[in-house]
Formats: sequence, structure tokens, C-alpha cells
Amino acid sequence: MGTIVVCLSTEVVILLGIEGYDPEWHHDAVALAAVHRARFTRLIGRKLLHGWLMWDMSERGWFADGPVILGFGGTNVEITHRKFDECAITWDQVDMTAPIDWYATGIQLDWRADPHAALRNARGRVLREVNIIERTTPAKWHSGFLHAVEFLFDGARLAIYNAMDENGLTDVPEMELPVTSWRRVHVA
Repeated sequence: MGTIVVCLSTEVVILLGIEGYDPEWHHDAVALAAVHRARFTRLIGRKLLHGWLMWDMSERGWFADGPVILGFGGTNVEITHRKFDECAITWDQVDMTAPIDWYATGIQLDWRADPHAALRNARGRVLREVNIIERTTPAKWHSGFLHAVEFLFDGARLAIYNAMDENGLTDVPEMELPVTSWRRVHVA
């Protein structure tokens, strides 16, 4: 009689060179808001303590493909954009003390706290509201495109937006978006 051998292996997820980082990508603002509403609601009223960016050591600059991490004391939210309109939000998945191995490309990456003016402007401020901003179109094949996750703080605004297959940051003050081409989906 033959022997059956069962091999159980644990697959380690490594995305963007970050062990354990396993984002779920979304294309729809309403769905993205619904998935994360409860967790964002718990952040309302808390101060942003730090923001971290993935840093290219040899280029001495922001590696915008990596997640933008916002630290609210005991909770980190990680936001990443890719392709034309995909966004993923994860919670406490990134261990910033672990080395980043960018698929043996030779790019040396690390984390930097608050290297961008938009992050420094929001640091220490109380979070009041979170929204998903979507660009709307009249096209029947695709009525909306995820554009940004918007954080409104006391006296500051921070938006992490899709900069065409990477992340972008802005702290331009809140403005009313034209209803004919943009909509803001309230999260918390």
C-alpha cells in the first residue's frame, strides 16, 4: 500500500519588497469606503503622530511606489495607489524595522519619517474627517476612477492620490470639487 505525503507550506507574502504586506486592491470608491469605515471612524479625534515614506537611499528621494504610512499612535494606516485607478488601504501590516528587499534590483530602500512638507503640515493635528475622492466620467464602461484618500485635520488637509501608477501627496487646502467631474465619498 502506498504512502501519501502531504506537505503544508506557509507562503510568505512579499509585495513591494515588504514582507507580510498583502494589500487588497479596489476600483470603486463606495466599496473602498465601506470596507474601511469602521477602522477610520476609530481614528477620528486622534492626532497624526508621523507619516512615513519609502525612501530610495541612493537617489536620496521618495520612492513613490511604496505605501504612504500614517501613524496615529498604536495604529498605522498604509495607503498605496497603482495602475490608473487602483487603491489599497491596509492596517498595521508594514514592519518598518524590517529590511525592504526590492526583488534583488539593487535599489536600497528604507523608511523616512515626515520627509514631505504635506506630512509635516498635518503632523500633530487632530483628524476630523476621511473621504475617498473619485473622478467621475459620463462613460458607460467606467463611470468613476479612484483618485485619492483625503484626510481633513484641524487646520490642514492631506490627500494621498494616484499619480499614475504611484502615490502622490498634496496639502492644498480643501476646496469644493466640481460635481460634474468629481465626487467625494464620505468614509468617517
